Amino acid sequence: MTYKILVLDLDGTLTNNRKEITSHTQETLIRAQEQGIKIVLASGRPTYGIAPLAEQLRLKDFGGFILSYNGGKIINWTSQKVIYENVLSPEVYPYLYQCAQKNGFVILSYKDQYIISENTTDKYVMHEAFLNKMQTLEVPCFLDAITLPVPKCLIVGEPEPLSRLETEMHNELKGRMNVFRSEPFFLELVPEGIDKARSLAILLKELGLSPKEMVACGDGFNDLSMIRFAGLGVAMANAQEIVKAEADYITLSNEEDGVAAVVEQFILV
Repeated sequence: MTYKILVLDLDGTLTNNRKEITSHTQETLIRAQEQGIKIVLASGRPTYGIAPLAEQLRLKDFGGFILSYNGGKIINWTSQKVIYENVLSPEVYPYLYQCAQKNGFVILSYKDQYIISENTTDKYVMHEAFLNKMQTLEVPCFLDAITLPVPKCLIVGEPEPLSRLETEMHNELKGRMNVFRSEPFFLELVPEGIDKARSLAILLKELGLSPKEMVACGDGFNDLSMIRFAGLGVAMANAQEIVKAEADYITLSNEEDGVAAVVEQFILV
């Protein structure tokens, strides 16, 4: 099969444990783009948190794409055209805020280069800022700060009580929006239907490509749908076991240039 598009999760997949793209992986991906491969960086990160990696891989030069917010937004990185966007309804903001407050958690969202929350010294808020290389902006009232619809909010906290809140919110919001954990301490709050595979289907239609022409690499639960959807679904060696069980191929870990290994074996000619 001749593959034409490569979709990459970031944390735990494209980047190593220091959140960096190694020089070998960078060089391999640029070679792939020089041969006509389109690259999509698909992550739960906000767009601003993906942009530095897109620049490092020269996506603007080769017509690559950013799929941010777990599929909530797709941007042609060369033209900066937004191909698809789905945002939260402002009607749900008070409920999301109340859930965080009553359980002693912190809720955050995103505005331009900032992560907005009422507690920027919280360790999990700081971790999200580190992951995305974004600044934090502490606000006196979260609800007053998010005046425009946003692609997602995040409730952060200790894993065990956050798991209980996940169940409660999932049952309450079922059919209205999606609630899931991308990490044990991160509870993602996104519009209904947000899913990497669904958004990739929109992108493939835009490009006139089929899923069979796509390679998708990931390591987490939020990568499962695109791994199942792709012609070649790849799990990292460090992926969660359910992800590896669903994959067509298991590559090396993110610490061993696993993405580069896939490209060298299946894409480069």
